[in-house]
Amino acid sequence: MHAFPKRVAAFVALVSTAWVMLGGAAVATTSPPAQEGAAECALPQGSDDDTISILGRICDRRDTPQSPVEGVGITVEDSGGAAIGEATSGADGTFEVKLPGTAVENLGKTYVVKVDEDSLPDGTSLDDLERDIAINLDNDVSITFPIGEAPGSDTGTAVQGLQLLIGGIVFSVLLAMAALGLSMIFGTTGLTNFAHGELITFGAIIAYAVDQLPGAIRIGGLNLTVVIALFVAFLVSGAFGWVNDQALWRPLRRRGTGVIAMMIVSIGLSIFLRNLYQFFSGASSHNYSQYSAVQPWEIGPILITPKEVIVTVVGVVVLVAVTLLLQYTRLGKATRAVADNPALASSTGINVERVINLVWIGGAALAGLSGALLGVTQGFDYQIGFKILLLVFAAVVLGGLGTIWGAIVGAFIVGIFIEVSTLLVPPELKFVGALVVLIIVLLIRPQGLLGKAQRVG
Repeated sequence: MHAFPKRVAAFVALVSTAWVMLGGAAVATTSPPAQEGAAECALPQGSDDDTISILGRICDRRDTPQSPVEGVGITVEDSGGAAIGEATSGADGTFEVKLPGTAVENLGKTYVVKVDEDSLPDGTSLDDLERDIAINLDNDVSITFPIGEAPGSDTGTAVQGLQLLIGGIVFSVLLAMAALGLSMIFGTTGLTNFAHGELITFGAIIAYAVDQLPGAIRIGGLNLTVVIALFVAFLVSGAFGWVNDQALWRPLRRRGTGVIAMMIVSIGLSIFLRNLYQFFSGASSHNYSQYSAVQPWEIGPILITPKEVIVTVVGVVVLVAVTLLLQYTRLGKATRAVADNPALASSTGINVERVINLVWIGGAALAGLSGALLGVTQGFDYQIGFKILLLVFAAVVLGGLGTIWGAIVGAFIVGIFIEVSTLLVPPELKFVGALVVLIIVLLIRPQGLLGKAQRVG
């Protein structure tokens, strides 16, 4: 009778401790340290107050690396044409205009950001001197006014497609880790966990908290701050998964709670954690101290950054290690036995609850590492996991629910498709195309690409 309250207390204590550390880091580091090797032309960091700012930069892309353009006048007007703010780009090419009123008051409004053409340096020009900005979220809005063409922009469709394919592979690897974690948990428990996106965000935030600790972590003269942060995020996310299962899901299983009721509980947990993340980390985007802006490698007409290569290699190694573990170790065989038939697995001497708990640790660790690596490639905010949750579900369902390889194959199909499809559709609609493919495949093969057809009834 007293075990459940103790587990809840342990859960609250762990989450509270992590967020106290994060809150301290966020307050102490609103101005992050200079990034090693970063280009000078970088977006300014937003504030965590209850306002929305338009953050921008003006860069000359004809230089390598891009150079900031100073002294350019910026005016922000409301939908009626009235000026509500002005700014001038600084020495780093950045500017910031705070919108009047609170964040909630600005939701749904549209503003126009205009560049004073006369303030541009001699010999330069912009084709796009004004932009419409729609405020749909309570986050700061980033905008860039580039001068000149970016390196490699004068390319054919084939080169553009290859460049998008590379980006799709990088994203697919990270999506596959998150999808594999979700598939493992679903396979052993039958739970459709809508809070899985928050496990992804948790990893990104823990890595950021470690990254923002005072000083740099150096080993042998190398700055390994972000590497250590990723490793800590992996371990702490696994511990968070253990606490999730011990404090919440295991007691619900013992009570005989149905999977529909547990799914609804997961929705509530998702909302709770997402609001908790926003409260402590703020609504603005964050970047780690290293690798947020690096000089890309040029391989012929293709551009690829070192961090993309590192992230992909790390992701592939983790995916191979996990699949080998699930295929050939005793734990992996026990996991597959529990996924196939928990009652039969229990009758053969397998500790079903222990296997489920280990699966929660592994699934949460994979999700957390995926979120931390996503933060390395593109930065993150408190909604990063929630934003890709639908894609994670799509990957798992497309590949086949509860299958190891299905989640990975589905993730690569979804990840590559949404990136390459931007050759034909606007980037805003790329997620829609992936879901259309999902619907078509399920109409033809309801069990997914690698799933097994089962008789119902």
